Amino acid sequence: MPMHACVSQATTLPGSFADDVENYAAAGCRTVEVWLTKLEQHLESVPAEGTRLALQQRGVTLAAAAYQGGLLLSQGEQRAAHFDHFKRRLDLCQFFGVRTLVLAADFAQRPDPQALARAVVSLAQAGQWAAAFGVRLALEFRGDAFCSSLDTALTLVEQCREPNVGVCLDAFHYYKGPSKPEDLERVTAANLFHVQVCDVAGVPREVMTDADRVMPGDGDFRLAPIVDRLKTIGYDGAVSLELMDPVLWQTNAQQVVSLGVQAVVRLLAT
Repeated sequence: MPMHACVSQATTLPGSFADDVENYAAAGCRTVEVWLTKLEQHLESVPAEGTRLALQQRGVTLAAAAYQGGLLLSQGEQRAAHFDHFKRRLDLCQFFGVRTLVLAADFAQRPDPQALARAVVSLAQAGQWAAAFGVRLALEFRGDAFCSSLDTALTLVEQCREPNVGVCLDAFHYYKGPSKPEDLERVTAANLFHVQVCDVAGVPREVMTDADRVMPGDGDFRLAPIVDRLKTIGYDGAVSLELMDPVLWQTNAQQVVSLGVQAVVRLLAT
């Protein structure tokens, strides 16, 4: 199966899970990156089996889930709480057939070798738990976290030595942070588990925020090299539109998703 367009529920964050399912299906988006908090809130009042049936009836697949944080650097009671939450989410992923869970790097003001070593151990442990549920973990580097580059994320994945642990390549963090074009050469079909795309127009990297994300093709990012690499390695997963624009959040969700799918399809055709 070739790589395919997907939309993250972060793009329509104010909407409920049920509203998103209706709007995404109506917009022709059949592959969704689920925002786990929405799903958890939905399941407080709607049975899981009924929710799964509703997804099946509309032909909607939850290709990936975002996101789990707090696992890599936390310690003591905080670590135990994060891992308990993580295990509950693994159970959700298994039930809904979500193959990939995005794992966010923790925030840290002063990363050091000890923090990196602790992160490797925690990442391996998380990978082992996820494997028991048939779930892959996609480690997302972030420009303002201790794991801020694609290169570092790939190194952590290699060092943890768990086959179900790979990376999430987010175009926003790739261009905002210290990642370099040559880092893409380390990306392979074996270590790339998820891709998120967007664009940013006219904003310096140092002051970019998630709210500055726009549709692919409407900004200044050079996305073609990323797509070229995906094609070169034969990536066959989801390429997910992830926008966090408060203006878009106030507009018609179905229209936003429709335009988003079209933008990702055009990007993948370049």
